[in-house]
Amino acid sequence: MSAQTTGPRAVVDIQDLTVTFSTDGGDVRAVRGVSLSVAPGEVLAVVGESGSGKTVTARSILGLLPSTATTEGAVLLSDRAIRDEVEGADDSGTPVVDVTRLRPSLLRKVRGRDAAMVFQEPSSVLNPVFPVGWQIAEGLRAHANVSRAEARERAIEALRQVGIPDPEHRVDHYPHQFSGGQKQRIVIAQALVLDPGLIIADEPTTALDVTVQAEILELLRRLPKELGTAVVLITHNMGVVADLADRVAVMYDGEIVEQADVQTLFRAPRHEYTKALLEAVPKIGARARVTEPARSVVDASAPAADAPAPVVEARGLRITYPGRLRQPAFVAVDGVDLSIAPGEVLGLVGESGSGKTTIGRAIAGLTPVSGGSLEVLGVEMNGVKERQFRPVRRRIGFVFQDPATSFNPLLTIAQCVAEPLVVHGVARDASAARPRVDELLEAVQLPRAFGDRFPHELSGGQRQRASLARALALDPELLIADEPTSALDVSVQARVLELFGRLQEELGFACLFVSHDLAVVDLLADRIAVLHRGVLVEEGTGDQVLADPQHAYTQRLLASLPVPDPVEQAGRRERWAALR
Repeated sequence: MSAQTTGPRAVVDIQDLTVTFSTDGGDVRAVRGVSLSVAPGEVLAVVGESGSGKTVTARSILGLLPSTATTEGAVLLSDRAIRDEVEGADDSGTPVVDVTRLRPSLLRKVRGRDAAMVFQEPSSVLNPVFPVGWQIAEGLRAHANVSRAEARERAIEALRQVGIPDPEHRVDHYPHQFSGGQKQRIVIAQALVLDPGLIIADEPTTALDVTVQAEILELLRRLPKELGTAVVLITHNMGVVADLADRVAVMYDGEIVEQADVQTLFRAPRHEYTKALLEAVPKIGARARVTEPARSVVDASAPAADAPAPVVEARGLRITYPGRLRQPAFVAVDGVDLSIAPGEVLGLVGESGSGKTTIGRAIAGLTPVSGGSLEVLGVEMNGVKERQFRPVRRRIGFVFQDPATSFNPLLTIAQCVAEPLVVHGVARDASAARPRVDELLEAVQLPRAFGDRFPHELSGGQRQRASLARALALDPELLIADEPTSALDVSVQARVLELFGRLQEELGFACLFVSHDLAVVDLLADRIAVLHRGVLVEEGTGDQVLADPQHAYTQRLLASLPVPDPVEQAGRRERWAALR
């Protein structure tokens, strides 16, 4: 390989990169003339919507593109792993290699040693049948001549470095024994164990709670400062960018449309697409409301005699999961009081494990009630029989967090949306229900022709709209939305939320909106309830709960939420550290 030239001290220098995929429908150019460089200890954020080319650009650094991809240009990477097997150096004398020209055997040596990747979904990366320590040590033994005992010790040190408690003991645990945030830390430990010069983090916090996300961001922030590691951050979350990045590159349709330091980009964005991304981010306090005097249902005065009965009313609600293998029962919800009036949107927020999804499933009759009282559309759920609740089910809609797994992949979108109509006897079959399905698709701003497509042929935002159409098929009086926008791009999320709000106003259904994103809940909800470890700790309007939080847990949630403003985010980070 001939010598290449790159900027001084650049860990990676991408020069005029173009990536084209061969498909049955013709060639698709996913990346067009991209040029980027990252210095040691620098965090470069590459932002854009799904399909913008940011992940393809990042994967090209490690040569992880499929065989159908053709690359042009150069990806120059500072090299330690194969410096004796290739020739090449930058102006400072640091050995470099062009990743796009390396044969597979050399690429395997580069991966992990010179650059490592933190993938978006740790559950799909970690092998469920091996202890996490073995999986971390596997990379060590593949790339370095170390003994089994030494590899184990270095795996323990890597777990300690990323903040896993009691690493000497937990090194022998399996992935399912860790929380989502801990699994993400383990994946980062895998990337760190060989001390690479560059870490590529692909959406590392997308589906995490705000408090867990804050901890992962704090960990990623330490890497450049303490280890001098360069970081390429792939994300669509502009709050994460403001919190972590030194420089930002904005991608749209395979091209970089704007590149600047983080302060300049947020203070004075130049490109219209960058402005649209920033405007699409939901912000706390963006919705104008009339503050109600009551802070919670418990403290509220008694409702008027002529007020309509609540659609949902819980009093001392308790839900437990029975223990197995002589383990005690787990109390998921403990003594919760809440209500949802007709036409009202109640936002239920809290971390994973707080009990919010359990409450939603109990309201839908999918999880049994263990104690207290839960009335749903006039039916007491504590001890309810299925034949008694079955007529009520058609009055309840459910929007799932991940529509990709809630749709049958063998059915078309029209058949999936028609399913509630067929199950409840409103239509004879999917063909008879097609006129109603077409109406529903148009209501959620999807063309009728999309009904003939399969779920995998729609984007994430389009699938979520189809999921909303299915939930509305029977004109429900109550809608339960469980994290319906958590994994969507900000602009797609903004469109889905706008659609959701408009349909709620037009159709007047009551709604339990479950989320860990306080800004999203603030945008839609009339009232907000905060759950912590199964206990309702605070409830009130958005102005009451978010502008003047009384409980320490609510304060910590607010401080954990990254905002798209580097200056404000720095202050939030300090408050979060103090509240920890």
